[in-house]
Amino acid sequence: MTDRTLDFYYDFGSPNAYFAWKALQAISGRTGLEIRMHPALIGGIFKLTGNKPPWMAFGNIPQKMAYMMLEIQRFVSEHSLTNYKMNSAFPVNTLLSMRVAIAAQNAGLHDLYVPIVFKAMWEDDKDISDPTLFLNVLNAAGLDGEALLEAAQTDAIKNALKQATQACVDRGCFGLPTFFLGDDMYFGKDRVWQIERAVTST
Repeated sequence: MTDRTLDFYYDFGSPNAYFAWKALQAISGRTGLEIRMHPALIGGIFKLTGNKPPWMAFGNIPQKMAYMMLEIQRFVSEHSLTNYKMNSAFPVNTLLSMRVAIAAQNAGLHDLYVPIVFKAMWEDDKDISDPTLFLNVLNAAGLDGEALLEAAQTDAIKNALKQATQACVDRGCFGLPTFFLGDDMYFGKDRVWQIERAVTST
């Protein structure tokens, strides 16, 4: 029987992670797919693997960048992601928000935390690298922002994020979003249809 649990490795700084997260929610509703979110620092992944983000790797190829924007527009339209806004501070340093993701996991708040931060980043155009602004985002959503940010400054949380990022790379990740359905790896927002097909095939 096809595995119905998907491991989803994400960083809030990746628009493609946001796109995939939104699309997979709909797929989960249709198929019963269980999605387990795993924080991993995208900058750390790039450093460990020698990879580069697309805006760096292809920034000097105007045609490639233009096509990437067209691809985004098509995905947004196909999945009716009407609340999406390109973050005006992009590329955003997500070290703080990803450390807080680990703190949220430890506090049993990760499932609440992830939607709050994706919304702030990719729907409300918030610069989540600003600690004061980020604190306000968390508090406004009903979380104890002070406690989460305080926890994120501890060595235990910092080391846990490094370990989570290394574990992601050790599993085969070279960028985000990356997904595992059982042992089968998928990369990028454009693989969500393949994940749905795999889940529904028996």
